[in-house]
Amino acid sequence: MISISGLLGQAFAILLALVLAPLLSGWVGQCRAWLQSRTAPPLLLPYYQLQKLFHKDVVLAHGASSLFRAAPFVVFGCMVLACAIIPSLSTDLPLAPAADALALVGVFGLARVFISLAAMDVGTSFGTLGGRREMLVGFLAEPALLMVIFTLAMIAQSTSVATIVETLAHRELVIYPSLAFAGIAFTFVSFAENARVPVDNPATHLELTMIHEAMILEYSGRHLALIEWAASLKLYAYSCLGLALFFPWGIAPGDNFLALVAAIPLLLFKLAIGGAFLAAIETINAKMRIFRAPEFLGTAFMLAVLGLLVRLLLESKV
Repeated sequence: MISISGLLGQAFAILLALVLAPLLSGWVGQCRAWLQSRTAPPLLLPYYQLQKLFHKDVVLAHGASSLFRAAPFVVFGCMVLACAIIPSLSTDLPLAPAADALALVGVFGLARVFISLAAMDVGTSFGTLGGRREMLVGFLAEPALLMVIFTLAMIAQSTSVATIVETLAHRELVIYPSLAFAGIAFTFVSFAENARVPVDNPATHLELTMIHEAMILEYSGRHLALIEWAASLKLYAYSCLGLALFFPWGIAPGDNFLALVAAIPLLLFKLAIGGAFLAAIETINAKMRIFRAPEFLGTAFMLAVLGLLVRLLLESKV
């Protein structure tokens, strides 16, 4: 039986994701500019850019198929679904029984496949280059993310994200050393999956180094707006997933409406801290060569496996 609080929590989660995702991107851009002693762009700049793109006409490349037209809508829908699955405010979500953490990884993978195929659909050299690099990064990042999920699933005895959060946040305090390895690995994967420094630089337009931007060079108008909005939603989804798995305190338990309302300002606070941390990491690091991405993500996989082994060998009785 779906409760009213569960429906409200699900609606709030989706609405906040749509509203806060561009704001999070703007906040990260501001923090990054401050740390680099530059004049910071307006906090609401992503909203202005989306509004401008939605009012522009769509220009399609010659030879673009229906896949090229449908990809922005599919990618945007996948990111909204991912934000709906992740318990950012409450663990009482109607979609929680229907999709677990493994399905969440599949949703991210589906979006990656569509945007990569759309980039190669037109036949430009830069689009093909970006699509191949995107699939390479995804091929290396997904195993590490799965190992992180398996480590947390062994603690909660379930692959449901809501159950994992419920186990870690609303039971007696237990220190799990395996979470330290899993948390570092998840951070590495988040940088790679969201095209952030050191794997990629979202602010660059150098043809030989960009990954995400190379895939969307042929898009314009509302199609480009949906892709940019989806990129912000992906960053928001990974941020909320990391907060839910490793800092779950404050997420409302069950059908507690007052706790659901109180979780909103706490989520904003945690996202602000996380955005500043992301900007700091990007400021003190330089973008690595694409050929070093396997080393970076291989380290993430190794740390995730170490976390899983620590859970199996040292924490099996906890």
